[in-house]
Amino acid sequence: MRHGCRKGAGWWCGRVKGQGYKLTISRQAILEVLSKTSKHLSAEEIYNDVYKIYPGAGLATVYRTLELLVELGLVHKFDFGDGRARYELIEGPEGKKHHHHLICTKCGKIIDYTDFIEDEVELLKKIEKGLSEKYNFNINDHLIQFTGLCEKCRR
Repeated sequence: MRHGCRKGAGWWCGRVKGQGYKLTISRQAILEVLSKTSKHLSAEEIYNDVYKIYPGAGLATVYRTLELLVELGLVHKFDFGDGRARYELIEGPEGKKHHHHLICTKCGKIIDYTDFIEDEVELLKKIEKGLSEKYNFNINDHLIQFTGLCEKCRR
């Protein structure tokens, strides 16, 4: 089994190897699945897609690998209140794609949004600055989730 960066491997290959880990077939398959979706997949959903690429990967391997990828800073793990952890890549080949989430508490729909309004950006900068100073803490990222009802469920 080869653990190097194969031709055409994703941007993550150097990141995994650069942190002292091998890019195993199962890790590569999980990262490929996450890179090809805009959905927030559960471990079981990721496993189902990985199985199509690499049937040798078990569900336990997917869980362990996802936790490793979270530790390495390649994957975000979310709790959207549905009792299942959800995962997404932190960035793509173009770099980080910062976004926030709108979560419908009735149907579970998740909306990623990046079209931040100017007031929101300014408020977040003030909050980060204030928290950094108050707690002598270097903030380098944040996750924001808003919950409520989507347009369809409000009707």
